[in-house]
Amino acid sequence: MITNYACPGNLASIIFVRPFARTLRTGPGRAGKRMECAIALVLGRRHGHSQPMRATRIDTIVFDLDGTLVDTAPDLVAALNHSLKFLGRPVVDPLLVRALAGQGARALLEAGLALSGDAPEEMIRTAIPVFLDHYANNICANSLPYPGLDAALDELQRMGFKLAICTNKPEALAACLVESLGWTDRFAALIGGDTLPVRKPDPLPLLTAIARAGGTRAIYVGDSAVDVDTAHAAAMPSIAVGFGFSDVCASQLGADLSIEHFDLLADAVRTIVAAEPSRGAPPAPLASDQASAAA
Repeated sequence: MITNYACPGNLASIIFVRPFARTLRTGPGRAGKRMECAIALVLGRRHGHSQPMRATRIDTIVFDLDGTLVDTAPDLVAALNHSLKFLGRPVVDPLLVRALAGQGARALLEAGLALSGDAPEEMIRTAIPVFLDHYANNICANSLPYPGLDAALDELQRMGFKLAICTNKPEALAACLVESLGWTDRFAALIGGDTLPVRKPDPLPLLTAIARAGGTRAIYVGDSAVDVDTAHAAAMPSIAVGFGFSDVCASQLGADLSIEHFDLLADAVRTIVAAEPSRGAPPAPLASDQASAAA
């Protein structure tokens, strides 16, 4: 279950003042040691000594957030245009910056300012907290899950997979979005861009998401080259979606498979799992009558 976050009006300013403040919670104590061991198992190493990767099965599906699970572009571009108005600059056509929607406030502000003149660093620094504050207060005003998502997630859970999120969005904002969509109990883990000292495409966020979800091996589903590179770095298979923010065709991103609608996700997962016969699929959940008999 994902930790519940309150979504106060000053959330964005907190994130801006303390970027990358959270570190991996693997300090002294049993809980920290369990997390270290879980990540070591996913990495195929223990106590710093290399050893062959165990023949683990795919038991987890990890998703990127913006542009993969949710079309957040309307609210992100609205925050950009609010910031441009604050700076006295003209607003931009959403279509001109949509491809940057998943790259964060700075990238959007740089592009938005460049469309009407220069983009000085001082102006960008001034605008970032304005952007984040507006976005935090309107985080799910017009953002929507992509068509077919809920049915696809239901099917993956019926197949026995754990679900998790790994995003470069700040963790508190990501958790607020997930909560606003009613998904707090849907995903077993959420790793944000400031949860750890490193971000995607470093493999550690993905590996940590798998470990915190209680999994050992995963398929990573995303919409960008960064997502595919992250999966490659973690030695995990990936699925690219063609309906996200990337201006590169999904089939050209280098993922194991690509899909154009969530109706195709379960079959894509089955195809990848079938290609790993030595590991096999996760066990199907027991039907209610079987569970009663087992009890």
